[in-house]
Amino acid sequence: MNKNEIKIFSPATVANVSCGYDVLGFCLDTIGDEMVVRKTDRKGIYITKIEGYDLPLDATKNVAGVSALAMIADAKPNFGFEIEIYKNIKPGSGIGSSSASASGSVFAINELLGRPYNKTQVTDFAMKGEALASGSEHADNLAPGIFGGFTLVRSTSPLEVLQLPTPKDVYATIIHPQIEIKTSDARAILPKTFPLKDAITQWANLGSFVHALHTSDYELLKRSLQDVIVEPHRSQLIPHFAEVKLAALAHGALGASISGAGPSIFALSKGIENAKNVEKAMRNVYSKTSIAFETYVSKINTEGIREI
Repeated sequence: MNKNEIKIFSPATVANVSCGYDVLGFCLDTIGDEMVVRKTDRKGIYITKIEGYDLPLDATKNVAGVSALAMIADAKPNFGFEIEIYKNIKPGSGIGSSSASASGSVFAINELLGRPYNKTQVTDFAMKGEALASGSEHADNLAPGIFGGFTLVRSTSPLEVLQLPTPKDVYATIIHPQIEIKTSDARAILPKTFPLKDAITQWANLGSFVHALHTSDYELLKRSLQDVIVEPHRSQLIPHFAEVKLAALAHGALGASISGAGPSIFALSKGIENAKNVEKAMRNVYSKTSIAFETYVSKINTEGIREI
């Protein structure tokens, strides 16, 4: 029995994860967008409603519409789809707002079509939408949302996503200062070349981080969560970054760094108690400033996008 309508939760995600710039990501559980997608007799993609933030209803100018159009151009169904977006992730927050939209629409359409596409193919269509937001096709936020848990994008052309194991006691704490950082600006601040010794440090950390996930080695996770490539440059765009990171580490975090392009900062901790202590410490730093902020504590969501 084919369904005509589906409601989904499309979660926020954290990309880069310190040592894995543009390749590593993980999926959150307590924050995400909701979408309703239904079949319609008229062919095409129609965004009928957006609540939460002022985003274009025109499908060709909305990331959810662009990815959906890419999927139906391939699937060629003899009907169309209406999309309602209930946006809870602030655009430009650094926790995969555009990615949640781009991947949510194609996940839902794939379900309504009877799942003709696998997760890698769904991610590929979502990349077309994500490119509208960031100017390049990358999957480090899309993959964890679609596959769940921790993911590593080994290649984008052709797309190859590796699903990594999630140690059961890993929790994430996020602080989102209400300032705007554009992904394009955050990319522009990075140098074009890096010293070989820094590159070696970075890929050693990435390799050991992946090993730590496979072996649930929390001490190794802690030692691996170091970013010598991107964080030293991008952290300048985020007020009080150094204080927040120090506070998180002093209160039991395994590591902390910039979520995606920022301004959100994430920390990973072992156990919910540590994650909540880290949240208090992060809040403490920002409550002394005039900057508004929000915080979240989340277990790692190993399921990814789901029907609700």
